[in-house]
Amino acid sequence: MPGVASVDEKTLKQADRVLSTGTWMIVFGAVVYSVLTVTPLVRGVTPDGWEWTAPILPIVVDAAVVIVVRLDAALARVGGRAGGWPVLLRWMTGLMTLGLNTAGSALKGDPVGVAVHAVAPLLLIVSSEASLAYRRALTAAVTAREKRERAAEEAREQAEREREQQARADREAALDREERRERERREYEARLAREEREHAATLAREQAEAERERERLRLEHAEREREQERERREQAAAAREQAEREREAQQAAERARKEAAARAEQERVARRRAELLAAGPAGRRLDEPIALEIVAAAFEAGLTIREAADLCGWSTGWVTGRYTELKQGVGV
Repeated sequence: MPGVASVDEKTLKQADRVLSTGTWMIVFGAVVYSVLTVTPLVRGVTPDGWEWTAPILPIVVDAAVVIVVRLDAALARVGGRAGGWPVLLRWMTGLMTLGLNTAGSALKGDPVGVAVHAVAPLLLIVSSEASLAYRRALTAAVTAREKRERAAEEAREQAEREREQQARADREAALDREERRERERREYEARLAREEREHAATLAREQAEAERERERLRLEHAEREREQERERREQAAAAREQAEREREAQQAAERARKEAAARAEQERVARRRAELLAAGPAGRRLDEPIALEIVAAAFEAGLTIREAADLCGWSTGWVTGRYTELKQGVGV
């Protein structure tokens, strides 16, 4: 029943598409809402200077939720089961998301806030479980439909094999008659072919002799051309060697010039750093460009953060940030 099969397949695909779209919309909304809700909570318990790490925790937890939903969907499509660990991970990440989202309101003693912030995590947990059940039901329906189609296909193949056997018997009878006629035709053609081969052999011997003569002449001509080409290559190689020697001399001169310029620049930078470090402690906070130069010179000289702060007049916290950037290769 091709019509029914196509309708079933279309319906199953539509249902799977609606389920995937709805599930990912809920996951996306819950992830975004969780990041916006949990980040201020984590920032409040993060040490000073590390507030920028606050979004990492909700992102890590929500990434685990996305991984579980994606892999559960893939396994459900092929009818597979991964055991108890994925279930534990799914519920653990869901409960973590629920706890992180409601912790802020719970700590404030706000039951309404707890209920409001629990909506997205609970919806995510239930929708994940429901989508998994839906996908397994869809997979079972697809498997049943495929079994019916295979049974129908096997019946059609059996009927086709029977028709092919009958057609093969008819062809074999026709081939027997055709083979007799073909054998007689081949015998006649063989006699003609022998006569043609004898005549062709005579012509071939004459042509081979002429070809050998032409080949001898061609080889002599090719040998003369190779000799001329060898002489041209030798001349060209000599010219290339001369050009290569000149280019190497130019490159050596250019390298020497660049090395001299680099040494001069290094000496200038060393003198500038020595001047900045020799100036001694600053009585006031210097301008930022000068302070940045002093911090870089102190970092290269291996001075402590306190010594660098004394030289530039800025706070140790500011100098610590610049030292961190220098260690990471960012520069100041």
